[in-house]
Amino acid sequence: MNIIIVLTPLIGTLFWVMYYYNSREFIELLLSQPLKRKNIFLGQYLGISLSLALSLVIGLGIPFLAYGLFTSAEIYNFFSLLLIGALLTFIFVALSYIIALLFEDKIKGFGFSIITWLFFAVIYDGLFLILLLMFDDYPLDKFALFASIFNPIDLSRILIILKLDIAALLGYTGAVFQDFFGTDFGMLFSIFLLFLWILIPILLIIFISKRKDF
Repeated sequence: MNIIIVLTPLIGTLFWVMYYYNSREFIELLLSQPLKRKNIFLGQYLGISLSLALSLVIGLGIPFLAYGLFTSAEIYNFFSLLLIGALLTFIFVALSYIIALLFEDKIKGFGFSIITWLFFAVIYDGLFLILLLMFDDYPLDKFALFASIFNPIDLSRILIILKLDIAALLGYTGAVFQDFFGTDFGMLFSIFLLFLWILIPILLIIFISKRKDF
């Protein structure tokens, strides 16, 4: 689970930033051709994202299938895990794409990309726990649900935990998450939010790339 939640976004972030800054000359060459900017940048985004997502699915899928996953009752949970990992790849490649477009300097681009991943993977949870401790006398169940929407890693972690039926380990908060995200509507809503985390950055990529002076 930690590989999917932590390493997958990090790999997507680093791979895209390295690719973008090392292919700036090629991008400028494409921009000099009679091609739409939207097609160029979306093509690059989809190419890298699909490659990383497929490498994740194939790399994790083949060993488990060879081990006999088709005969296991956990096959549905496993494919849900792969889907969440693929969605996280698309999300963090898009976020790092926006950062790379905003910063001409390679060092700044790398730095802000790592900080973005670190924020969603570690810092966000730390701030969230501090708020829970500061206001532990108040009912924060709805706040916890609302706060998880703004972090795709937390949202993915909740979905995986509920799929593995270990929400009881989270205590009262786990029961609250189970009541909402454990329902069919909650699951569909969570997947919709993850797709929204992909769509909004893509729209920002199109907006920034059309106005960026190369």
